Amino acid sequence: MYPICFILDAARPVRRPESGDCMLVVTTNDIQGYRVVRHLGMVRGLTVRSRSVVGNLGAAIQIFFGGNITVYTKLAEHARQEAFDLLIQHAQEMGANAVLAMRYDANEIAAAVTEVLAYGSAVVIEPISGSAEASAENPAVRDSGDPGPWSRR
Repeated sequence: MYPICFILDAARPVRRPESGDCMLVVTTNDIQGYRVVRHLGMVRGLTVRSRSVVGNLGAAIQIFFGGNITVYTKLAEHARQEAFDLLIQHAQEMGANAVLAMRYDANEIAAAVTEVLAYGSAVVIEPISGSAEASAENPAVRDSGDPGPWSRR
């Protein structure tokens, strides 16, 4: 599976999507310094999750005392990560090196059963030659070092 690349301001360089060794995932509709050479279509990752009876009992105890319900927080984080991983896998299968307009959606299907959907547009991108953004020296094409809540770095 590709490592995930993010275009953020920072001091650490990241792998470049045009090198074929990473998947760039953004919530925007375009990426400054890159052009879309091919639109491959919509990609998605879908997971449906629920807690076990024991997990629900643990959550009930946490609810009784108030505060963060860590059992459900972990479930939500795991479900989002799983949906995201499936999105990346789908994009790879289509031959994409980037996903634009990535979004999450979640719905409760039944009591304690939640569907999480990650979706976006799979594309093939390449740097615009001569642009400052395509330069490896440009800090706008570097990684912040902050993996974000869904990254496994």
